[in-house]
Amino acid sequence: MDPLFDQINVRDLLSGHDLSDPSTPLSAPDLRLLISRLESHSLHIKSKVRSYLLSHRDDFASLFSQCNDAVSKTNEISDNLSDILSSISDRPIDVEIRKLVCEIGNTTKEAREKREMLGLLRIIVAICERLEGARSALRNGRLRFAAEEVKELKKAVRIGDEEEGEPIVYGLLRKQWADLFDEVQDLFSKFMEHAVRFEQDSRTIRVKYILSVDEMDGIELHTVMEAMGAAGILDYSLAKAADLIIKHVITPAVNYESPVALVEDVSQGSEGISEAVLKLLPSEDHNVVDVDGDAIYARVIQVIKFIFKHLCFENGSWIRSFGRLTWPRISDLIISKFLSKVVPEDASKLPDFQKIIKCTSEFEISLREMMFISASDDKDYRLSNYAENVEVHFAFRKKTEILGRARNLLLQCDFSVPQNYTSKGTLLKNDGMASGQVVDLIFSSERCVVSKASSQLMELVHRTLQDVCLSSTRVALEFYHAARDSILLYEAVIPVKLERQLDGINQVAILMHNDCLYLSREILGLAFEYRTDFPDSIKEHAVFADMAPSFHLMAEEILQRQIQIVIFNLREAIDGADGFQNTHQMQQFESANFSIEQVVFILEKVRIIWEPLLRPSTYKRSMCMVLESVFSRITKDMLLLDDLAAEETLQLQRLIHLMLDNLSSLLKSLVSVTDSSVKSEDSIRPIDDIIPSLRKIRKLAELLDMPLKSITSAWESGELFSCGFTIPELKDFIRAIFADSTLRKECIWRIENVSLY
Repeated sequence: MDPLFDQINVRDLLSGHDLSDPSTPLSAPDLRLLISRLESHSLHIKSKVRSYLLSHRDDFASLFSQCNDAVSKTNEISDNLSDILSSISDRPIDVEIRKLVCEIGNTTKEAREKREMLGLLRIIVAICERLEGARSALRNGRLRFAAEEVKELKKAVRIGDEEEGEPIVYGLLRKQWADLFDEVQDLFSKFMEHAVRFEQDSRTIRVKYILSVDEMDGIELHTVMEAMGAAGILDYSLAKAADLIIKHVITPAVNYESPVALVEDVSQGSEGISEAVLKLLPSEDHNVVDVDGDAIYARVIQVIKFIFKHLCFENGSWIRSFGRLTWPRISDLIISKFLSKVVPEDASKLPDFQKIIKCTSEFEISLREMMFISASDDKDYRLSNYAENVEVHFAFRKKTEILGRARNLLLQCDFSVPQNYTSKGTLLKNDGMASGQVVDLIFSSERCVVSKASSQLMELVHRTLQDVCLSSTRVALEFYHAARDSILLYEAVIPVKLERQLDGINQVAILMHNDCLYLSREILGLAFEYRTDFPDSIKEHAVFADMAPSFHLMAEEILQRQIQIVIFNLREAIDGADGFQNTHQMQQFESANFSIEQVVFILEKVRIIWEPLLRPSTYKRSMCMVLESVFSRITKDMLLLDDLAAEETLQLQRLIHLMLDNLSSLLKSLVSVTDSSVKSEDSIRPIDDIIPSLRKIRKLAELLDMPLKSITSAWESGELFSCGFTIPELKDFIRAIFADSTLRKECIWRIENVSLY
């Protein structure tokens, strides 16, 4: 049958025609031919199909029969299914089944919860009964049983394992357990207070073996110790006894300056030992100083052996607990009372300390054998570590002493200068002074006066750095830091100590300025002087230059502060002249004259303080700054005056001459100063160039009685310009002195139009 369904090719039906061009239309004959051939081909296919069906008639009949049976069965199944669905929809059995299953599940859950609740109730009842039983046992003297129950019940009530949302009853049980635990602790504390007692009068420690507390008689100390260990409260219960023994027995035993003797005694009863006693007696060898520590360590060992035997009954865990409580404090006492006091004062005596190191090591070995200290915990070997590091302790001790001496000399110094040293040149020219306050400045040929505090401080620093050169690495490092810290102490102590005195004009501020300058120079020289002799490891870290700038800056700040204070006082004095107005009136002249006298007085006071103490170059520079401020202010006030009478100009001239005459010695002192340490122009410049306003005020005195034409000529020649006068100042001055006239206008015009640049 397959060939019948092949595709019909039109080209085969019209094979006689040219169909290569698809766009060529078919003619009517071609179409008729095509239809005829298609009909013939269709008849042929039908004939083939009919022949095929006839030849396979039985097969098709069987196939149609099977199909009919399948359709019949399908209809039957459909009918049955419809019946089932109809019956289900009328009676919803699935809902009933689901409901039944839920009821069974709820009933099962309730039964399980009730069983769990019942089990929890049994546990709670059991815990309550055990708590009550433990409390009853505690009251009846069955201490070990009560202690073990408390420890086990701690786990049962989950102490330390609380959870959110747990039953409230657990909180109640924990509260009952905590109350019981407090009772146990209180009872055992009473037992230990009764067991270990110290009698102050006889200086005796008593340890009783048979105890009676709260109507419980005949309780053995050993039983109490076992019960405390079982309850896990041994440390808590032994704390008071440990404190008692350390305070009254160990502390006297480790005092090597006032040694004691320990005498042990045991009282025997009918049933064995009833009491052990340890007495402290004055030592017969109280004049012998125990420099090696043998006797101290022996006394401590004797006390611990007494505790080990009579309180801990040679039980390793008990003595270890006692050791944990007491050893940190005992070791601190031995270090503070003995080891720290026998650290050598001199590095040459360090080898003699080896015997103390050996005794200390043997002492800790004995404690380890008694299990008083741990064999594995290095922290328990504090004494050996301290003794073996004696170099560090020696260095630390020396550093502390150095800093203490530095602080004391800074605090005790009063920064005063003897009265006979304050006259001109006395301090700086007297080479035979015993005070040591005159010092040479490094990197300069100048000298200055410093306080005893700074000179002694640097002596201490130099001695310390010399020790650095001769010491081991660890000691040298501490000495190096001590030297640095000693210098820095000046910066920390002195400004605070002298803060109030820095607000006035006095010697203290100048001495402090000199101190800071001196220290800055000395600091810069330390590295050059000592670095080559330092141990190699110190050379890499030794730095001093970083401290110098702060001292130099402090010196300059103190000096500038003094200069500003002086200038402020001078300005206040000048303010009293009321701008030098109306000096032709007697009262105003006297007021101005008094102001000038105040200015001269202040300047002379400053000169008396500054000249003997400051470096010549610093004195000259500072005083010139002050004088420039004074002269410029007075000149400015006088040039601001207007409408001056002839007599008034003479009085102003008189005031200027009076001031300059009184300051002549001060000005001569500045002229005589030469700065030999610094090759600068100031050392050879005239004083008028250093103080420009001095030339100006001198010229102002001349101008006050000079004719107008002379004033104009002086300006045209450049003389007044070189003295610092300006055109506005000169014009106002001329208008104030000379009346309005053609000559005045001409002179002002000439002044305005002359070229001086």
